[in-house]
Amino acid sequence: MSKGNRAQLILGILLILAGVWFVAAQQVPSLKVWTNLEFSWPFYVIGAGAVILVIGLATGEPRMAIPACIVAGIGGILYYQNKFNDYQSWSFLWTLVPGFVGAGNILAGLLGDDTRRSLARGINLLIISAVLLLVFAAIFNRLNFLGNYGPAAVLIFLGLYVLGRGLVGWRRSSNGG
Repeated sequence: MSKGNRAQLILGILLILAGVWFVAAQQVPSLKVWTNLEFSWPFYVIGAGAVILVIGLATGEPRMAIPACIVAGIGGILYYQNKFNDYQSWSFLWTLVPGFVGAGNILAGLLGDDTRRSLARGINLLIISAVLLLVFAAIFNRLNFLGNYGPAAVLIFLGLYVLGRGLVGWRRSSNGG
């Protein structure tokens, strides 16, 4: 993929994301808080992630999307913590870092880096990150909507998921497929 095509791809994705954000902010009024962004120090971290991505695009290195997503994602976490004075949330929000790596892999795949493997690796990391987030948020009682049984419910569903994947893998291997 040429540098011009990569830049077009990134610009198109950013425009789509901006459009989705504005539609979501119109449909969910509580999201409008996020549209009144106050420029604060975490934006420098987010900007550093954007600079890393631009450098990767300019040099033709799609794998630079991975550190770009990590840095920008951590900047997003820092923005949330700074905005709502919720620094204790790091006790479970760190679990998003593998998801940032996954998002970087997906972006690198879209930019031309071994597409199938990058996409599969990225999706796996996003799933792992989501599961870890649920587990740690439940442990630290941040899943209030599940009540007192939040941690137990998350662990039971996680166990069922792991058991189901194991059974599907066992069935495939016993059938020779």
